[in-house]
Amino acid sequence: MTNTEPLPQPKRGSQGGSDTGPRNVALDRQNPDLLSPPATDHGTLPNLKFSMSMAHTRIEQGGWTREVTQRELPIATELAGVDMKLEPGAYRELHWHKQSEWAYVLQGSCRIGAVDQEGRNFLEDVREGDLWFFPQGVPHHIQALGEGVEFLLVFDDGGFSENATFMMSDFFAHTPRSVIAKNFGWSAEQLDRLPEREKYIFSGQVPPPLESDAVVSPTGDVPRTFKHRLLDQEPERFDGGHARVADSTNFAAADKISAALVEIEPGGLRELHWHPTDDEWQYWIKGSGRMGVFASSGMNGTFNYQAGDVGYVPFAYGHYIENTGKEPLVFLEMFRNPKFEDISLSQWMANTPPQVAAETLNLPRETVEAIPKTKARITI
Repeated sequence: MTNTEPLPQPKRGSQGGSDTGPRNVALDRQNPDLLSPPATDHGTLPNLKFSMSMAHTRIEQGGWTREVTQRELPIATELAGVDMKLEPGAYRELHWHKQSEWAYVLQGSCRIGAVDQEGRNFLEDVREGDLWFFPQGVPHHIQALGEGVEFLLVFDDGGFSENATFMMSDFFAHTPRSVIAKNFGWSAEQLDRLPEREKYIFSGQVPPPLESDAVVSPTGDVPRTFKHRLLDQEPERFDGGHARVADSTNFAAADKISAALVEIEPGGLRELHWHPTDDEWQYWIKGSGRMGVFASSGMNGTFNYQAGDVGYVPFAYGHYIENTGKEPLVFLEMFRNPKFEDISLSQWMANTPPQVAAETLNLPRETVEAIPKTKARITI
């Protein structure tokens, strides 16, 4: 089907001109504020966007996975993300990481299980909108339920890669069979069908009801649940949308990563703000929008995002996010910190002596005095 919209051009008023050479028009349409930046943009910021659709997909028997790490998005030094799909009954095999794992279920449902260093175990079912968190080094597995599952994984290391995890099958394949037999008290015949390499993602039977799968550990259950029902949490409501924050204050196990699930109505704005402690890693779930980022020293850039994109904002950079589409904009903002923290530009101004801000910005004092003293976070 032919797109009848006018070709986007690198023009702004009387400035710029037409692009008549080779070009990727589809990308230009997705990134209008790169092709024709607002006049307030200045200088060249690092790239703050990479789409999961441009990441290499690893296809396995039972599912697929793709990732955006520091390799794909060099500015993303603190966090990395993985998009994974498992068909009904398929496993992400028994494994562990050097990094902590935070997850959000995008679609479907799955069963997650883990055993900690005290032998205490955890087994739960999670569905769309649920979170889980596994601390670094804690072994775990994921198995899709009857509808299959797609989920986002976030790790507290920008250099993390899903292709370099510790897997049970790989451990067995690279340990002498005589050692395995001695360790478990098994015979050589029992080891005939051990995997010769990692299995990673593989097909399986849909698991039985949760209670049928449960294993009673003599040391009991993990002391803090690794699961959190984010969508059951009452959101903070604002004029232009709402947000749900999940951090160590309401999800105690998540002691390395915090997040906010933000929904902005058409025309709404995630207010001008910054984060005082950590870089922000984003995953855009629904809709489209743009983000303006202020990097100090007169530097500013504007980036456009769609569902499936990863965004990034370095520590302390001022920014806003605006819904530019006709449907709600939904995205996650993530931090390598147990506590979610942001600083609102308007709240700062409202709680500073009004004459100070008025004289700084050449504004009437009464204009500054009218600013609400509480965070707006999302506004129209």
